Amino acid sequence: MKTLKYHTTHPYPCGYLPDKMARSEVVASENSVDTKMYAALMQHGYRRSGRFVYRPQCEQCHSCLSVRIRVDTFKPNRAQRRCWKKHLHLSASQNRLHFDWKHFELYQRYQAKRHADDAMARDNYGQYQNFLLQSHVNSSLIAFHEREQLRMISIIDQLPDGLSSVYTFYDPDIESASFGTYNILWQIQFCRTLGLKYLYLGYWIKEHHKMNYKTNFQPLEILIDDQWFPFEQVVDLL
Repeated sequence: MKTLKYHTTHPYPCGYLPDKMARSEVVASENSVDTKMYAALMQHGYRRSGRFVYRPQCEQCHSCLSVRIRVDTFKPNRAQRRCWKKHLHLSASQNRLHFDWKHFELYQRYQAKRHADDAMARDNYGQYQNFLLQSHVNSSLIAFHEREQLRMISIIDQLPDGLSSVYTFYDPDIESASFGTYNILWQIQFCRTLGLKYLYLGYWIKEHHKMNYKTNFQPLEILIDDQWFPFEQVVDLL
């Protein structure tokens, strides 16, 4: 990691906490970041968006904390067990990253309904490509279908010790579905199939209600000062 070059962005409006400004530290030498190097960077709180690898570098805010699930000891709660059974009829296929108009249309519908106030709701073809279909690491696109109908897309990275859940979007018009929960359960099971220890869920922000779902998957671990701690041991201190 010492051989990499980094730069810090200018302040910009935080996408999670509307009353704050954010800054990011970005790995400038992106071509040097392969899967092994990215796995090492993740242990220091980095994350990727397309080809860009970054971590929050906000001077007066430290709300963005990386979290991961210990898949070997994970036990679903009652609601999660119901969700798993309810969606077992979905078929999943693993693919290389590629563009498909049906995927993009689903992405647009999802953003428009679930994140209408977010800038991503207005993403065009190029922004979608750069965000989800560009990668220097071992990435896959998982497509979930109900019979012939596309229901969900999930982008994941496979690392030496686990899977990193990059982004998931799904059919927002089926009110009775719990696609997001099922997707995490599916990724946990996929980790076990591959013999991997962790499912990395990206950042958790205590003050951001849309991230509360991550704490429903226990045991959860959280990264503080480059060390992983059991979530339940430190949550009251955060």
